[in-house]
Amino acid sequence: MKIHEYQGKEILRKFGVTVPRGIPCMSVDEAVKAAEELGGPVWVVKAQIHAGGRGKGGGVKVAKSLEQVREYAEQIMGMQLITHQTGPEGQKVRRLLVEEGADIKKELYVSMVTDRISQRVVLMASSEGGMDIEEVAHSNPEKIHSIAIDPAVGLTDAEADDISTKIGVPAESLADARTQLKGLYKAYWETDSSLAEINPLILTGSGKVIALDAKFNFDSNALYRQPEIVAYRDLDEEDPAEVEASKFDLAYISLDGNIGCLVNGAGLAMATMDTIKLFGGEPANFLDVGGGATAEKVTEAFKIMLKNPGLKAILVNIFGGIMRCDVIAEGVITASKAVSLQVPLVVRMKGTNEDLGKKMLADSGLPIIAADTMEDAAKAVVAAAAGQA
Repeated sequence: MKIHEYQGKEILRKFGVTVPRGIPCMSVDEAVKAAEELGGPVWVVKAQIHAGGRGKGGGVKVAKSLEQVREYAEQIMGMQLITHQTGPEGQKVRRLLVEEGADIKKELYVSMVTDRISQRVVLMASSEGGMDIEEVAHSNPEKIHSIAIDPAVGLTDAEADDISTKIGVPAESLADARTQLKGLYKAYWETDSSLAEINPLILTGSGKVIALDAKFNFDSNALYRQPEIVAYRDLDEEDPAEVEASKFDLAYISLDGNIGCLVNGAGLAMATMDTIKLFGGEPANFLDVGGGATAEKVTEAFKIMLKNPGLKAILVNIFGGIMRCDVIAEGVITASKAVSLQVPLVVRMKGTNEDLGKKMLADSGLPIIAADTMEDAAKAVVAAAAGQA
């Protein structure tokens, strides 16, 4: 789960991280009013979408008058903002953040991520903060510094000071930087984040250390114990199909292809998509119905896939371990009839009650293409999709 920058800054503020004063806005008039309330000669008008690279896409503007605040707010609000993280279709801007201006002397980068190899939270930092951090990581990896943090101890003063020094924080600002880094670590840890990033973390002319941006991703499996984080969810920023799927406990991600995939188990789903691509096809989605799929669940999965106007065929690939093949067969039959399925359907199932499941499909009277192996299923669905093109 992702949240907006202004929400991330609310979290950082709770954990003692210094952020600029700012006000989220849902309209142009609110943006002008926010600037008046904040006061001062300079304001920053920022698009609020769940993607980075907003500045390069024209979604961040510095205003030096209230008239400019209105002008920039009118430009940004409602625009289809395209960044390297949104894809070519972009994302519609529905919210703004108006902030006080900052005296930027130096831009730094810091983030917290979980390293699966060391099984620890890792603090990453660089002296090269700003919009081109990805390029820095690619071209100058030696400028990225990291520390694996002992969970029993947390981020120590010595570790915070060491990495701050490496990224160019002067001695007189080390204490301030230490506060910001320790606050970032605590925010990451206590909110069950999977990413907490400040880019840029700035040094001001007076030596203060301030988080000028905030990006948080959260572990969806931990949201049950984070009601305050769940309250930040903005459904307008999420794929409607993925939102709908989450209501039925389906793990669904939209992709760019034309072959729908319904699979039980994330590993098998990934293998299924790889096999489709191996034989020249393109998956339209990742869809894991899990181990407890019912006929109702499968029906909803079909409905969600069929909302994709580019869908040309569907592949159902089931391993009957916990999930029985006859239950899936019942679901496939029910779903096909319920949605009046008009695209080719290939079904491959192996495992518990496999023969019964296959018989149910064969006796259903539906034009289902049966396959015995992953290869056969992938070839069949790719051919079927091509025939529908």
